[in-house]
Amino acid sequence: MVDTDIELEVDGVKIPLNDFVRKFMIGMLSGSLGVLKDVGDDWNSLEISLKKIGK
Repeated sequence: MVDTDIELEVDGVKIPLNDFVRKFMIGMLSGSLGVLKDVGDDWNSLEISLKKIGK
């Protein structure tokens, strides 16, 4: 796996990730990008935003 960094922030608070969770999230997200049309493996960065609706 190419050197990859990942950060998790919830409501403005950075959440520390242990090695297992870091590797799991990197693998899941980078693997998912590879199957998306027009993305492939030649990407440099990814940003995802999740927000609860109706709260």
